Amino acid sequence: MSIAHKARTPGLAHEEASQELASKLPALLVEARRVAATVAQGTHGRRRAGPGDTFWQYRSFAAGDSASLIDWRRSAGSSHLFVREREWEAAHTVWIWIDLSLSMNFRDLAQAQKDERAIVLGLALALLLSDAGERVGIPGLMEPKAGHSTTSLMIEALARSLPGLKSLPDPRSRFGRHSELVIFSDFLEPAPALAAAFGAIARQGVRGHIVHILDPAEESLPYSGRIEFFDGESGTRYLAERAENEQPEYVRRFAAHKAAVASHAMALGWTPFVHHTDRPAVEALLPLFMHLSGLEKAYRAKGMLKGQASPGGAQA
Repeated sequence: MSIAHKARTPGLAHEEASQELASKLPALLVEARRVAATVAQGTHGRRRAGPGDTFWQYRSFAAGDSASLIDWRRSAGSSHLFVREREWEAAHTVWIWIDLSLSMNFRDLAQAQKDERAIVLGLALALLLSDAGERVGIPGLMEPKAGHSTTSLMIEALARSLPGLKSLPDPRSRFGRHSELVIFSDFLEPAPALAAAFGAIARQGVRGHIVHILDPAEESLPYSGRIEFFDGESGTRYLAERAENEQPEYVRRFAAHKAAVASHAMALGWTPFVHHTDRPAVEALLPLFMHLSGLEKAYRAKGMLKGQASPGGAQA
């Protein structure tokens, strides 16, 4: 299914759109830092138990634990035995893919273009992950890196890739088992093609997360009268004499496509998120980072993620 867009600037060349986006990269990095800082204030980073030297937390002794793990000093004043857990210190690899295809160069009912929002979210996530000691890379463009220079290297890689990255990373890319992949895209390709690409990547042992980025107009088709729609990637044009008459069937088909994308992801054990560009970027980044950090359940139990984009392909 190919979904056409209302032509914001009919005939806009891909090269011109890419040049415009490239000029915005420095400002988008500044915005990403602001968004990441906001999320970081309410989180404790990507911490998990494992081998290491840094103390993390105490927990109750459980069947199967070695007696050597017991902290006798902590346990002495209690009727329970406690284990002293240390924080995992092995760097993990997270791949980030930002769709910069021409369909992402769209804005109607929101202040941010889809491609701009995807860049902000991708860079902000990379900042948070780097600060947590993880390695971040872009499939086919940048090998996984750790440290404060990660986002600068990502900006350089994105700039070199213009005009536009494809909607999805090449499934033939070597990701490495047990790595994670986060895709920021509008996922407007036919659902079977998306399912095939997801499956090819998942077979490498990759844990995936998709962030479905949409302008609200793409779901609601809020137009009336004689409107020409233009698919910038295929060049297809469609003239609707009465756009309001097209709305019911369009909305139904779009909802079905959106549900199919989420279903294909979940069938592989991947996590789908949905983000609308008329909402703050923080609302998309917070639940995503919480999910990656393994802290989401605890935060939801405290009611701290209400109103955020959520796993399952739906808006909370």
